[in-house]
Amino acid sequence: MEGLHTISQFQVFKNRKTILKNPLPFHRANFQKYGDIFKVRVGFRKAVIFTRDATIIKHILQKQQKKYQKSELQTVDLAKYVGHGILTTNGEHWRVHRRMVQPAFHKKKLQGLLGIMKQAIQSELKKIKPGATQNVFPIMGDLAFQVVAQALFSRSDIQKDMEQLQDFTERNQKMLIKEMRQPYLKWWFNLSGEIKKHLDLAEQGRIILNDIIEERLLSKEDKDDLLDMLLNATYEDGTQMPRRQLIDEVLILFTAGHETTANALSFTLFLLAKHPNFQNRVLKEVENINFEDDDLMQCLSQLGYTKQCIEEALRLYPPAYVIDRTAIADDIVKGQKFPKDTLILMSIYELHRSSDFWDSPEEFNPDRFNPAFKKDYSNYYYPFGAGPRMCVGNNFAMYEMIMTVALIIKKFRLSTALKKVEVNPLISLKPIAVPLLFEER
Repeated sequence: MEGLHTISQFQVFKNRKTILKNPLPFHRANFQKYGDIFKVRVGFRKAVIFTRDATIIKHILQKQQKKYQKSELQTVDLAKYVGHGILTTNGEHWRVHRRMVQPAFHKKKLQGLLGIMKQAIQSELKKIKPGATQNVFPIMGDLAFQVVAQALFSRSDIQKDMEQLQDFTERNQKMLIKEMRQPYLKWWFNLSGEIKKHLDLAEQGRIILNDIIEERLLSKEDKDDLLDMLLNATYEDGTQMPRRQLIDEVLILFTAGHETTANALSFTLFLLAKHPNFQNRVLKEVENINFEDDDLMQCLSQLGYTKQCIEEALRLYPPAYVIDRTAIADDIVKGQKFPKDTLILMSIYELHRSSDFWDSPEEFNPDRFNPAFKKDYSNYYYPFGAGPRMCVGNNFAMYEMIMTVALIIKKFRLSTALKKVEVNPLISLKPIAVPLLFEER
């Protein structure tokens, strides 16, 4: 890795408060200063490569993806809190379980979940107070939470359990972020018992999920939901997933499934509130759509402009704002050597805002995703990742977001006095607060 500018541990320590709160400005400052790739020293003989180079990112995620795998940031650090599901594993273990989970998200299966999705969304939207300014983030959190709870478990009576689980995962995320951004304090986190306290929370979360699974098995009911599909999934030898593995997969689907969607919806609604011209175009598209029609998939297929607005919001605020990989073999990209075991952090946030690929990249402009004249963005647009590790629930999330935005804009006119939304980069990119005024149409 010759020729790369190296940021010293001292510089990291000097900026520790800023990095702990929000590392994105630190990333941007260094990208602007040193170009599309630089190195950060994080320990004795340990360094991390940061890049926003489109060619390198495509090479790692797609072209030569077999030479890379998820790093220990996910397979060890995150996994200790959320288990060894398809998000946090590599190799054969990942391949086997991805094949078992994948059928839950096939188009035909999703079509059967659209009614559940609509019901959960409409029920949550009744909680919005017309004429009042409300922070939309917790509302979207509850909405996405209910959609996933219904799709996974076919139940709305587990709110208390799920809220506990949500609280545990949120607290563990914050702990993990502290560990990642303050590696020099890892000894203290262990010595003080702070890590053990959070591991205990993770175990309590697993007990909640185990109780829900036990209840389902005892009921002998066939719900045809995602939990049923996972309970019936089998390995090649005909055996079913061990309970611990099943809990890990459910935990990943629950956590990732509602959190990233809640974030993306909050950012999308904020951007539409800030741009009434685009909001009116969404309204024009949705006002003649009858969601009481049985064919919900047909309804969604007519909402192309609504989808463009979401795609543009995902460009500006990608949930997976950084993607990590470790080289498992020596590799060279664009003349840059990546020896085996090199840890690479790819900034999707910076790539999505690069003027090399986007005109006026900081502006919200859904027209750039118009299929009539949109370019092929696949080389530098990764809202759901790319390659074999692309998010398994990307279609589920997109259907949910299109339906939610359409139903909200059909019912409410949105506006906001907020000039810029503050972000909180945890495992995914979250907004801090998004106050919107909802006026009934």
